[in-house]
Amino acid sequence: MDKDRIIRCITKDGSIMVSAVDATTIAYKGAILHKTSPVATVALGRLLTASSLMGNMLKQENASITLRMNGDGPLGVVIAVSDSKGNCRGYVENPQVETTYTKVGKINVANAVGRKGILNVMRDYGSGDPYIGQVEIVSGEIAEDITHYYAKSEQTPTVCSLGVLVDKKDSEVILAGGMLLQLLPGAAEDVIDKIEENLKSFEPMTTMLAKGMTLEEICQKAVKGFTLEVLDEYEIDYICKCSREKVINSIKLLPDDDIRSLADELGYARANCHFCNKNYRFTKKQLEEIIKSKSVVVHQDYKEEIPEE
Repeated sequence: MDKDRIIRCITKDGSIMVSAVDATTIAYKGAILHKTSPVATVALGRLLTASSLMGNMLKQENASITLRMNGDGPLGVVIAVSDSKGNCRGYVENPQVETTYTKVGKINVANAVGRKGILNVMRDYGSGDPYIGQVEIVSGEIAEDITHYYAKSEQTPTVCSLGVLVDKKDSEVILAGGMLLQLLPGAAEDVIDKIEENLKSFEPMTTMLAKGMTLEEICQKAVKGFTLEVLDEYEIDYICKCSREKVINSIKLLPDDDIRSLADELGYARANCHFCNKNYRFTKKQLEEIIKSKSVVVHQDYKEEIPEE
């Protein structure tokens, strides 16, 4: 499949920052990997899209952002992680939650996520303790919760729009995208008035994408009346960064006896990645070698691997 695309723009007067992303492939891959029900597909897709937009705002190359929604709905915990380009990955605790609909026939995401709970936002800049912000969930629709996070935790006037369109016949993702608009320090009152007026005619993201609008056109529609400059753009994808080496280094943190106890009755220790569902297996012999090498850096050419399931 083609990679998705994200752009970040600023108005020429420096008063508004706006980003937009086509996250169709990302949402599709997330749904396929986790075998999600329609409502879980939409919830996960929205959070992945939000993480991509927010991650793309990070300036440090090795930085990352983690969004964790823990509502009182049946989906349980929903997590999305993005790097500073916008590549992301995620998972949902209960991916097969039954899908319910609102009175107007829309997938009821708020009921599945829950209208009470916590949204955690963790920024890791790769240079020390991460920054962690936390707010209460206000709607469970995710876009409103992201907007609330910026207003409450960072005191930044923000508008967030997220959308995932699912085929009613086979539940596959048709379109997914998002827009994030922020007023920068010093924005005048008339700027706020213009943006509020523009948003009155701002259509859902999936509607605009379905019409064939480009990301640039979507951003320009949000800031109609302002001259827009594109700061950067990237191709992005659903990317999991798990590896056998990382699993080994995690195992090394355990006491020796705990490492030996990882093997099951068939003689294998198994580790599963939440983000991509990849399985890693280790024999008893390999576990002993890990114990012996605890003080040694594990290299990519770790020997005697057996094929992952």
